[in-house]
Amino acid sequence: MLFALICTDKPNSLDLRLATRPVHVKYLESLGSALKSAGPFTTDDGSPNGSLVILDVADRAAAESIAANDPYAKAGLFASVDIRAWKWTMKNPETA
Repeated sequence: MLFALICTDKPNSLDLRLATRPVHVKYLESLGSALKSAGPFTTDDGSPNGSLVILDVADRAAAESIAANDPYAKAGLFASVDIRAWKWTMKNPETA
């Protein structure tokens, strides 16, 4: 089942994001095929201010566990994390 993690950074947290990014990237890479896509949200000038992570996992509990164990979350970067079930209908490479 697909889930989107929609994460919003706390204000003025760019330094924390940048310092934590290497372990965050390694964590996402460790998810293997469960990770479908990921990348930062940005301000209009390109400064990162959140994250979008798309997961293919068994259920919401698995998505919640992955979200809670993300180094960004553990570092206290996020003001909020919204976990939503998601259906990939357009340009899904697995259905092309």
